[in-house]
Amino acid sequence: MSSPRSVRFDEAVLARLDRYVREHPGSSSSSVANMFVDESLRTYEHPGVIFRSGPAGRRAALNGGPDVWEVIGALHAVRAESPEIEGEELAAELTEVTGLGREQIATALRYYATYSAEIDQLIRANHEAAEREERLRQAEQSLLKRRSA
Repeated sequence: MSSPRSVRFDEAVLARLDRYVREHPGSSSSSVANMFVDESLRTYEHPGVIFRSGPAGRRAALNGGPDVWEVIGALHAVRAESPEIEGEELAAELTEVTGLGREQIATALRYYATYSAEIDQLIRANHEAAEREERLRQAEQSLLKRRSA
């Protein structure tokens, strides 16, 4: 539940906030300010995490690296392939698979530990989109096959 707060913005900040709201129909000054304050606090709590915009909305990413959900997706894949490894061995394998440094892996894991429901939802959405695209590709290929007379 949200609670009202009186916040004063510098004129230049308010002008940029208003411009952002105009450029993003359906948003409001309140929702945008809330989003950016939340993201700023998350980046403060998790140094090395940034936020990116994309077709699915804004999402957490590693500064100079992939989205956090991609790292955690790789973690799940490594665990599925090699369920016997854990701890530093698992972290080392994840470093090998992703090409990321150990600190970047640790940053993604810490963020996931705090916001796992959000990251799990992004992983599910990506999986669903990939399945949908595969069904469409198969349907397209079926339409292009020679029909018997």
